[in-house]
Amino acid sequence: MQKRTLGNSRLEVSELGFGCMGLSFGLGPATEKQEAIRVIRAAAESGVTFFDTAEVYGPFVNEELVGEALAPFRGKVVIATKFGWTANPADGGKWNALDSRPSHIREVAEASLKRLKVDAIDLFYQHRVDLNVPIEEVAGAVKGLIEQGKVKHFGLSEAGAQTIRRAHAVQPVTALQSEYSLFFREPEQTVIPTLEELGIGFVPFSPLGKGFLTGKINAGTRFDATDFRSIVPRFTSENREANQALVDVITAFAQQKKVTPAQIALAWLLAKKPWIVPIPGTTRLSRLEENLGAVKVELTPEEVKSLEDATSRIKVEGERYPASHAQLVGR
Repeated sequence: MQKRTLGNSRLEVSELGFGCMGLSFGLGPATEKQEAIRVIRAAAESGVTFFDTAEVYGPFVNEELVGEALAPFRGKVVIATKFGWTANPADGGKWNALDSRPSHIREVAEASLKRLKVDAIDLFYQHRVDLNVPIEEVAGAVKGLIEQGKVKHFGLSEAGAQTIRRAHAVQPVTALQSEYSLFFREPEQTVIPTLEELGIGFVPFSPLGKGFLTGKINAGTRFDATDFRSIVPRFTSENREANQALVDVITAFAQQKKVTPAQIALAWLLAKKPWIVPIPGTTRLSRLEENLGAVKVELTPEEVKSLEDATSRIKVEGERYPASHAQLVGR
């Protein structure tokens, strides 16, 4: 496993990270705790040094899981977590209210430090841009935490280019985390040029298109009611059937290289920029091993162009988020 540096920050991480969310939240029933710990530790033992979580995953239980699982690796791994949500009393206590007030950011940092069992948060992302709080105040609050030694690096998630610029002027942004894959290439036009200009790393989540690019999901797949994909327009049965054409193209490339579609999808991201670090997640050791195998797949510039040309001819059907979530991205 090679290392990559996120932008100009000098934050060095493994070229593939690990997204921990699905072990506790969002993709169906939570994985049994000891099995989840086993998967996280297997990733660390295989050379992964970059792990992603958030207080809202669970909520709270994913941070606790990550803190326990990575305790033996303290000082050898980078843990990223996020702030910016709070429970909304008017909606039965559901975690659907944004809150990036500086006082709340400081409260979240203290709580996350305890759950993660660390002295400092390596990378602290604003989970979603809160239009009620100027981004300069958000960046200033994190800057204060950095000065106190409680946080090491500042990140943004799903932010738009102008917000990134405004935040970066107050406290240098180490990384942007947003969805990016052969299933969703919009960041190439909206944020990647800004990241390159400012020297900010890019951490794509859902690099396998929420599992769709693995080729293991089809029109007949049934999602658990607790699986976020059950309400995603792109994952209706009709849209999955239409979007199968994209997977077929990737599968054909994989067969030529004698690798899997998932490995092609991850290798494509790794080939795009040296400061891009995807964070695929999984609940299975076999899938972890498959994903990590992507670092051995080398795509030439010609192969990257050929893959992009072929996939660009296919119109992806369905929005990537339901309307309630879509309004929170790209701000």
